[in-house]
Amino acid sequence: MIRLVGRVASIASRLTPTGDLRCTRIKCGSEPARDGARPVTKGLRTLLLCLITTAALATEPELRIQTRLQPADSVMVGGILELQLDVLTDSWFTDAPTLPDLKLPGALVMPPDGHAEHLNQTLDGKSFNGMRYRYRITPNLAQGFDIPALTVRAMPGQASAPLSAQSQPLHFRATQPPGFQSGEPVLVAQGLRFTQTIVNSATPLKVGDSITRQLTLQADNALAMSLPAPSLDDVDGLSRYPKAAQISDLGDGRGHFNGGQRIDTATYRIDTKGRHHLPAIGLKWWDASTGQTRMAQIPAVTFDARANSAYRPVFSITEDLKELGQQGRVHLSGHWLVLLALLVAVTLLGWFARPLVHRVYLQWQTRRRVRRAAWLESADYAWRQISRQIDGKPAQLSALYLWARRSRMGLKLTNLGPRLQDLLRACYSRQPSADQALRQLKQSLATLHSQAKRDTASAAPALRPLNPAHEKDVP
Repeated sequence: MIRLVGRVASIASRLTPTGDLRCTRIKCGSEPARDGARPVTKGLRTLLLCLITTAALATEPELRIQTRLQPADSVMVGGILELQLDVLTDSWFTDAPTLPDLKLPGALVMPPDGHAEHLNQTLDGKSFNGMRYRYRITPNLAQGFDIPALTVRAMPGQASAPLSAQSQPLHFRATQPPGFQSGEPVLVAQGLRFTQTIVNSATPLKVGDSITRQLTLQADNALAMSLPAPSLDDVDGLSRYPKAAQISDLGDGRGHFNGGQRIDTATYRIDTKGRHHLPAIGLKWWDASTGQTRMAQIPAVTFDARANSAYRPVFSITEDLKELGQQGRVHLSGHWLVLLALLVAVTLLGWFARPLVHRVYLQWQTRRRVRRAAWLESADYAWRQISRQIDGKPAQLSALYLWARRSRMGLKLTNLGPRLQDLLRACYSRQPSADQALRQLKQSLATLHSQAKRDTASAAPALRPLNPAHEKDVP
C-alpha cells in the first residue's frame, strides 16, 4: 500500500494540465516553466489524494495461520511432539488471539501457557508479523493421530471486524519404544534424575516414631503430567500414610519449557520393634538422546526400632475386624434391634399424633385461662389482698369490701363486725387513732374470716330484697 501511494504521488507530480506526462526540471532562480511543462492544477491533485485515501481504507488486513509438527510426523509413546501454531497478520494485533482447544483421544495435550515467540516473515512479497504458540502432545498409545483444522480468531489493526482463519489438518504416528510392552507406562526424556530423602522423627527410632521417605523425579523434555508414580507400597510392621504428589513443570525462568518434576512423599509409623526394610524402587525409561532403554534405581532403606513402653498403639477398627474374620461387617445384638425398632415406632407415633397432641394442648390452655379468671373473681383472691392493703401507705380497705361482697355479706357495717366499726370511729372521731385501729383490725382478720364462713354456711337461701335502696350488694 505504501508503494502504491508513492507511485501515484510520483505520477501526479509529473502530470500536465492536459493529462500528458512530461519531464521537467526547475532550477532555483530560473524562469518559470513553459506552458507545455506546467504543473498539475490544485483540483487534480486533490482528486488524486481522495482516490488514494479511498483505496487505502478499502483494503482489509490479512490473517494467516501456519502449523507444523516437531518432529515432523513420528514420535515415541511417552515422548513430546510439539505443534507450532503461527498467527500472522500484515497489520498489527490489538489484542491477543483466541486459540482453540485441542483434544486427542489417547494422548495428553498441554495447551500454550501464554508465552509466545514473536515472528517477522515475508509471504507472497508482503511483510507479516505475529506470534508462535506451542501445543505439547504426549501420546500414550502406539497408533496414528489426526490433528483437525484449528480455527483462530483475532482482531488485527485497521480491521472492521474480528477475523478468523483455519490451519491445515496434520497427521502423525506414535510408536512403542523397544523394550516396553503394550500398555506399560513409558517415560521418554532427554535426561532423568531420581533421588530420595529420608527424614526420621527421632534419633534413635522407637516404636511410635515415624520415618518419612520423599522421592523426587525430574525428567528433561517430558511433561510433568506424564511422569509415572513410583511404588510406595505397605511394609510389614509399619503403617503407611501417603501424601498428595507435587507435580510441576520445569523452566528456565524466561517462559521456556525444560521438563517436568514429580515429588512423592510417604510417612511410615513404626508399629513393632526390630529391624525394618523399605524396599528399593526401580524406574525404567527411554533415553531419547541415545535411543536406549535405561533403569533408574532408588536404594533400599534399612533401620532398627527400639521398644517403647510408653507408646500406646492407635485403635483401629478395621484391623480388629480383619483379625476377627469379619471382613469389615458389623453385627448388632438382638436387644439393640428391639430398641431401634421401638425408637422408630415412637418416632412414627409422635409424627402421626401431632394433630391430637396439639388439640389437647389447646384445650388445656383454655381450661387454664378459665380457672385463672375464676380465681381472680373469687372471694379468696380478694381476701389475700386485704393484709397488703392494710399495711400499705396509705392504708386501703377496697379489698375488704370486695371480699365482703363476694362472700355475700353485704356492705353494712354491722355485717363486717365490730372491728371495722371501731376503725371508722377511730378515723373520723375528734381524736383520730387510725393506726391503732388498723392493727387491731389486722389481728382480728382470722376471726372475721371464720365468722363469715359460719354465717355463710348457716344462712338459708333467701330472695333478693324487694327494695334494694339500702342494700348495694350485688351477688
